[in-house]
Amino acid sequence: MIADTPVLSAHNLRKTYGSTTALDGVSALIRAGESVAVMGASGSGKTTLLHCLAGIVLPDSGSVLLRLPSVQGDITTLDDAGRSLLRRRDFGFVFQQGLLIPELTAGENVAMALMLNGVPRAAAEDSAAAWLARLGLAGMEQRRIGELSGGQAQRVAIARAQVSGAQVLFADEPTGALDSRTSAEVMQVLLESTVNAGKTLVVVTHDPSVAAWCGRTITLADGRIVADTAGAAGILR
Repeated sequence: MIADTPVLSAHNLRKTYGSTTALDGVSALIRAGESVAVMGASGSGKTTLLHCLAGIVLPDSGSVLLRLPSVQGDITTLDDAGRSLLRRRDFGFVFQQGLLIPELTAGENVAMALMLNGVPRAAAEDSAAAWLARLGLAGMEQRRIGELSGGQAQRVAIARAQVSGAQVLFADEPTGALDSRTSAEVMQVLLESTVNAGKTLVVVTHDPSVAAWCGRTITLADGRIVADTAGAAGILR
């Protein structure tokens, strides 16, 4: 994927929940290899924007154009099965609490993402171990999530998000439950494993110190973009 090539293009997205307008005509372009923070107060629409970009929810109107080697087109026109395939194959997700399965080991949590795509268990576990080692968790494959620190658990979530080869990673408050030092470590791992590898990272956060790690910040208020500014270009410090 060539840098500066649009990967996701949102056009005039509108989304309401009852009498609440979550998105009010939002348009934004996200390029290949870019790190973008989406900021705003609670209720500003930032998570709804991420969900529309990722095909988790459909906007009431507007389009989301996706351009990847494996798929191109308006993801809002896909049915549930088509959008589910995108989320399994082309998109990766990291959430505030990781949403890992506590009954499974770290290795099993990561391997599960591949097994859902039909990869045999042995091959999936090998790939999971390789990703965990890449993210500094070598030898921890057999630990259950409760035996890991918060930062380690988020690294497991990052490995799970990328083991299937996702080209776009969405992170929703990925450091919200972490202290400032661990938050910085997680952001560094995110950037190293995505943007530094030519992938695209979209981070929803309310924390300016997290947004500062990204190359660009989109700020929402009342369902509209009120600022779109360049940042540190995803440079690791």
